[in-house]
Amino acid sequence: MSAPEQAAPRHGATVLPDGRVAFALWAPAQESVSVAIEDGPLLPMIRSPEGWFTAEAPCPAGTAYRYRLADGMEVPDPASRAQQDDVHGPSLVVDPGRYAWKDGGWRGKPWRDTVLYELHAGTAGGFKGIQERIGALRALGITAIELMPVNDFPGRHNWGYDGVLPYAPDRAYGTPDELRALVDAAHAQDMMVFLDVVYNHFGPDGNYISVYAPSFFRSDVKTPWGSAIDFRRPEVRSYFTDNVMMWLSEYHFDGLRFDAVHAITEQDWVEEMAARVRTAFADRNVHLVLEHHNDASHLARQVDAQWNDDAHNVLHVLLTGETGGYYADYAEDTTAKLVRCLTEGWVYQGEYSAFLKGDRGSPSADLPPTAHVLFVQNHDQTGNRAFGERLTVLCDPAALEAAIALQLLCPQIPLIFMGEEEASRTPFLFFTDHGPELAEAVRNGRREEFASFAAFADPEKRETIPDPNAPETFSASIPQPDPELGPARRALYQRLLALRTQELVPFLDGARSEGGAVVGPKAVTARWRLQDGSLWSLACNLDAADVAFDALPGRQLFASRDAPAGQLPGYCTIVNVERGR
Repeated sequence: MSAPEQAAPRHGATVLPDGRVAFALWAPAQESVSVAIEDGPLLPMIRSPEGWFTAEAPCPAGTAYRYRLADGMEVPDPASRAQQDDVHGPSLVVDPGRYAWKDGGWRGKPWRDTVLYELHAGTAGGFKGIQERIGALRALGITAIELMPVNDFPGRHNWGYDGVLPYAPDRAYGTPDELRALVDAAHAQDMMVFLDVVYNHFGPDGNYISVYAPSFFRSDVKTPWGSAIDFRRPEVRSYFTDNVMMWLSEYHFDGLRFDAVHAITEQDWVEEMAARVRTAFADRNVHLVLEHHNDASHLARQVDAQWNDDAHNVLHVLLTGETGGYYADYAEDTTAKLVRCLTEGWVYQGEYSAFLKGDRGSPSADLPPTAHVLFVQNHDQTGNRAFGERLTVLCDPAALEAAIALQLLCPQIPLIFMGEEEASRTPFLFFTDHGPELAEAVRNGRREEFASFAAFADPEKRETIPDPNAPETFSASIPQPDPELGPARRALYQRLLALRTQELVPFLDGARSEGGAVVGPKAVTARWRLQDGSLWSLACNLDAADVAFDALPGRQLFASRDAPAGQLPGYCTIVNVERGR
C-alpha cells in the first residue's frame, strides 16, 4: 500500500501553535537553500523532490530573515508577510494571532447592499488616514471601501499595480496590524472592506522568483507585462490561492477584486479558488469581483460580479465625445449601446472588437443586474490617461450629474472613485518611485505609449506628459474637493445613495430587465422588475437639448431637473417606481 500523499507546505513563514515558525520556499532550480536569520544563525532547509525547501525554528514575531541560495545570493521571501525596509531587503515574521479582533459578531453584508468606494491608500494618508475617514464615508452612504493594491512595491509610492510581494502590505501605508485595525474599525461602523489584488503579473523591480523558480513563469506565453505566470503548476496555483485565503482570514477582508483576470492563462483556477473560498467562509458574506473581458462563465458559478467596462466606455463617449483608443469601439450607435448596457449588462457579448482585434465577451442578458459593477470613473481609465484628467474637467457638470444619478439609481452595483463625491478636479496620474535607471525607462516608456495618438505625434508634446517618478506627480494625485461644486456634489451623492438604500436595495435580489429604448440622440429609458414585483423605471438624457418621451409609470423618486409632462429635459435623469401589490 502506497504512503498517503503529503499536503504541500504553506508558502512563507507560518507561526505554528507552539510558537515555532515553519519556513517554506518553492525553489525547484536550487539544490540547497538556507534561512538567513538577521543577526542570527543560518538555518539549513530540507529539499523535497518537488523542489520545496522547508525548515522550522523558534523565531519571535518581528524576526528579520532572507533565503540564502546555493550561490550565496540572499532574497526576500516571495510570501513575505511584511518587509523590514523595502522589497529588496529582509522579510519579517508576522504572527496574525497577536491582533485582538473586536469584530467577533461580524458576518459581512449581502452583495445587494454594496456601494463601493475605490481609493488609493497612499493618497489617503495610509491605513490610519483611511480609518479616520470611515465615519465621513459612512455618512455619505458608502457601504464598502475598496483599497487599490497595498502589497509591497519598490520605493515610497506607487499607483498600485507594480507590486512584487503579494502577501506583504507596503510599509509606506502602515503595518499589518494597522491594516487589521482599519478593517476592524470599518466593521464597527457596519462597513465592508474590499482589496484589489493582482495575480496576472509582478512589477518590474524586486521580484526574484525567476532566479530560483523560473518554471513559475511560462516561456511560451507573453502578456503586456512579460512572461505569463504558469497557473498550470500546483505550486503556482497554491501561491495565489493561499494569498486569497490570507487576506480573507488573517485580515478579515469582506471581498476581493481581481485585476485583469483575462490575463490568467488557466481560467479554471478562478473556479478552484472560489470553491475553496465558499467552503472556508460559508458562515460569512464574502464577495469575489473580477476585471475580465466580458466572460460570463465565472458569474454563472461562484463569482459575484465583474467590472462593467463597457458601460463606463459608453458613458465616457457620450459625456466627452472622445473616440480614440479603446473608445473607438463605442463611437457608433453609442446611445443604443447604453441601452444594451442597462438592459443586458455588456455591449460586447461575442461581437468583434476592432480595438482588441478579435471577438470579445459572451452573452450576459441572463445575468442579474447586480452581476455588474458600474462606474463613471475609476483608477484605470483615469490613471491611464496621459494627464490623468477626471470627468470634472472633461465634460459639463450638469451632464456629469445626470450620469451620476443614472449610475447610483441603476440596479447594477455602483463604484465611486475617490474624490468624485467632492467634484475633485485634481488628476489621478500614473506614479512610481523607481531607482534612476528604471525610472528613466519607465518615463520614456510612458511617453512612447502615447506616440500613436494624434495629440502626441510631436515628440515635444510627449515631453509634457508628467514624469511618473517625480514626487510632484504623486502629490498632484491626492484628491482635493472643488471649493465651488464640492459641497453640492457631496449632497447629491448623499441624497442619491439614501434613495438607493431605502427604495431599491431591499428589492434588488432577483431583479430583471424589462427592456429599454433610445428616445433621443443621447437619451434612453430602461425598466426593471424588482423582487417584490415593483417596476423600477429610469430615463436619462446626456444631451443639452430636451427630448419628448412618454412619461415613466409610477411615483417619481428623483429628477435632476424639473421635467414637464412628456418632456425629458437636457442633462436630466428621472427615476420612478411603481410598487408591486
